[in-house]
Amino acid sequence: MTFRRYWQDFPDNMDQRRAAQLLNGISLARVVLAVPVLALILAGPTVRYAYVSAAVVFTIAAATDFLDGYLARRWKCTSDLGVFIDTTADKLLVTAALIGLLAVGRAWAWICLIIVGREIAVLGLKAAAATSGTVVYPSIWGKLKFNVQFVAILLAILRYDERIGIMYLDQWAMTVAAVVTVLSAGSYRDQLYALFRGVSQ
Repeated sequence: MTFRRYWQDFPDNMDQRRAAQLLNGISLARVVLAVPVLALILAGPTVRYAYVSAAVVFTIAAATDFLDGYLARRWKCTSDLGVFIDTTADKLLVTAALIGLLAVGRAWAWICLIIVGREIAVLGLKAAAATSGTVVYPSIWGKLKFNVQFVAILLAILRYDERIGIMYLDQWAMTVAAVVTVLSAGSYRDQLYALFRGVSQ
């Protein structure tokens, strides 16, 4: 059976409880895969094919984000817990990869500070909102941000050893990722304002 045939035969409906468990499991797999991604990047300078292996594992981990999003829409199954696990898994995967790249000299500290700092700030916002019973949902900017970060990180792992102007290709991509990351934070401005206004009342 071809992959396309298997995909077409995948069930259009599933018990909501089982669907939620499967979707959350896929998101948690992304968290688990962040560990070997970090380990392989750190091993890159001394272990042959470690960078290639890290790129493969990172790509598989990132693909689970598309998979659980697609299945959630197909099964019409979303939950507050699922949204939280999904977005947190994205942030942990990106953070682990950036920490590894910083350690091996393939990412700038200021880029890591911008991206990781933004992720921590948004997690803090969501945690604060949760205490008041409010769920902060990811925006289209959030998904765009993750996709741009994925491309930049993948290019950094598989660095093409020729400069384009003053920087490597992955450094150009990482700069774009930092800009998009900052812009994406603006999508939470109204929610943050509403949260603070509610606290002050």
